[in-house]
Amino acid sequence: MSEAFPAWGNSNLPVRNALWDYYMELNGRNTMKTEKDMDPYKQMSAEQIKIQVEKLLKSE
Repeated sequence: MSEAFPAWGNSNLPVRNALWDYYMELNGRNTMKTEKDMDPYKQMSAEQIKIQVEKLLKSE
């Protein structure tokens, strides 16, 4: 994660795992809703995911 997003420090957590954690918290730990929110990421390239994560970071 720190390679794609240096501001996140030395986290070795994969970006998709961080997204899962983000959506789980956002959805009140609702796994079914989180799976639905994660569906679009399954087809995205690494660059597309990076763009989406940057949007999420800016909105926080």
